[in-house]
Amino acid sequence: MRRTTLALLVATAALAAASAPLSAHHGTAAFELAQMVTLKGAVTELQFVNPHVQIYFDVKNAKGDTEKWQAELTAPTKLERGGWTKRTLKPGDAITITGNIGKDGKHIMWPRKLIGPNGEPLPLNENDQTP
Repeated sequence: MRRTTLALLVATAALAAASAPLSAHHGTAAFELAQMVTLKGAVTELQFVNPHVQIYFDVKNAKGDTEKWQAELTAPTKLERGGWTKRTLKPGDAITITGNIGKDGKHIMWPRKLIGPNGEPLPLNENDQTP
């Protein structure tokens, strides 16, 4: 009986250790939390997928050239509870996003505020009480 219990404990511990990396999450580690930018652009695609909703949008830089940007939001279920659907943003919609930019210099950001095509702020999670 003791061997069976010990074997079960060892197997459980091994399974828990092996599955630990699966629960890892980067959070906002990839973003420069001390630096925020505000960008105005046009949506090219909304990917309403797990683990994070992605907004792809084009921004005109100071030279007039188009830059392709990506905004990484929270999980779709959290946005749904905030009122989003997969049709909240459509290609061509004008948006203004303020957020933290990527540490690696790529055109990626973690939004802190998102103004939708109607000029109204969109909630960024289910607890966002943005008017």
